[in-house]
Amino acid sequence: MKYRDSGVDIDQAGRALAGAGPLLRSTWNERVLSELGAFGGLFDAADLPGCAAPVLVSSIDGVGTKLKIAFAMRRHDSVGACLVNHCVNDILVQGARPLFFLDYFATGRLEAGVLEAVLAGMAAACRANGCALIGGETAEMPDFYAAGEYDLAGCIVGVVDRDAVVNGRDIAPGDLLVGLASTGLHTNGYSLARKVLLEKAHLTLDGRPAGLPGSLGEVLLAVHRSYLPHVTAISRVLRIKGLVHLTGGGFLDNIPRVLPRGCHALIDTRAWEVPAVFRLIAEAGEIQREEMHRVFNMGVGFIVIIAAEDWPRLQEIGLPDCLGPVGRVEAGEGPVRLSG
Repeated sequence: MKYRDSGVDIDQAGRALAGAGPLLRSTWNERVLSELGAFGGLFDAADLPGCAAPVLVSSIDGVGTKLKIAFAMRRHDSVGACLVNHCVNDILVQGARPLFFLDYFATGRLEAGVLEAVLAGMAAACRANGCALIGGETAEMPDFYAAGEYDLAGCIVGVVDRDAVVNGRDIAPGDLLVGLASTGLHTNGYSLARKVLLEKAHLTLDGRPAGLPGSLGEVLLAVHRSYLPHVTAISRVLRIKGLVHLTGGGFLDNIPRVLPRGCHALIDTRAWEVPAVFRLIAEAGEIQREEMHRVFNMGVGFIVIIAAEDWPRLQEIGLPDCLGPVGRVEAGEGPVRLSG
């Protein structure tokens, strides 16, 4: 027998990865010292600009069951971009900018076109974020994944100067929580969304429920937004006191992660217009408000915490996708409160 008889085609994997070479190289800069196929990616971190005392920041994450939508629609580039942008936002919360990214792609049977589409989405997002895609792992595991399915994860490394780390220590009562709009569900809550919309409400991905800007599948597969340009623009004109990426756990679990002791947050749920897809999920699933805000971003993908007196300066820069203040910091301990 040969390895191919067990369902693993090494030659197919080699061809797929060889074809992806130009995509990866399109994200490289002069700091990438390794070549494709090396056991490890080499990145020159000497004399990073703007860092007198550089601190490396790392994170690892996946796309979750959003992949099920990609499988059903046979569209794979958007989940690659989602993975990169999600990880960029996770280290951005501490003020870091991305340096390099590595991916993990695992499937039962490797399809070259699928892998290339996923890598194309990753490469496009890496280029947009100034991040080098320097390597990863592709695993073919027969009988482990269902036909046509795969799993996807990624690891990112970024850098921030020690004096520029955003840690939330100076957040105080009276500070404002400024919301930045999401593009949809991003990469969280898809298990509940699929259960409600596809199983309970019997909707189809090619259908277009009232109020949605496209088909249900298109809306659910919208690319997770990167907030690196937004935070960069804000940091040029005022001091950022805290940053929150609204991922798994929504408002209720993520905001407390950046607040110091003696502070809690009040969210005004009337401060922005909740996108139709979230209203559809809530109505079809008869889901209570607190549960929705614990699972989903509700149209607010990222929160910037600033002093109240700095809000006029933020307004002056005309920041795209800015929803304005969606809440405030209050004195006292306790969970995030929802009003409105």
